[in-house]
Amino acid sequence: MSPETLRVLLADDESIRLLSLRAQLNALGHKVVAEASTGQEAVTLAGTTAPDLAIMDIKMPGMDGIEAAELITRERPIPIILLTAYSEAELVERAVQANVAAYLMKPVAPEDLLPAITLALARFRQFQALRQEVDDLRGALEARKVIERAKGILMRRLELTEEEAFRRLQRQSQSTNRKLAEVAQAIVLADSLL
Repeated sequence: MSPETLRVLLADDESIRLLSLRAQLNALGHKVVAEASTGQEAVTLAGTTAPDLAIMDIKMPGMDGIEAAELITRERPIPIILLTAYSEAELVERAVQANVAAYLMKPVAPEDLLPAITLALARFRQFQALRQEVDDLRGALEARKVIERAKGILMRRLELTEEEAFRRLQRQSQSTNRKLAEVAQAIVLADSLL
């Protein structure tokens, strides 16, 4: 039994498989919040039901599961497990490019579903943590660039040393209760206006 109850979106054009998956998920303590029979329907339902996880067939009429996965995760990233009866290398490569968290062969055996869900959640959380870390590093780098520019402006305009310019930025940051990067950005902006 999984320690958390997940809200799951199912997408498959075969109703018997939807019924089987719903029963397996219910037995694991999860709740199916939406069922779709096409990729487009899955995308729409993902937007309206905000599931925690999607389990989708690759081959569906119209939009396939991989394209639907791309659209769903672009709007709101969630872990996605793809189901297939095919082991074509091209499909696997497309699934990897779409950031699909797990891949199961049909028919899905009950003993395979829990490990796939656990793996999908773990991979998704790792990916989200890495994405956050990259965003944080990117933000820190941008802040550092602005601070360096502001120090240069203060050094040039007030004839300060680099250390004095930095101390002045720090004091202004503390006295106005603003982040150092915000103070630096204000200096860079003011300099560009003068």
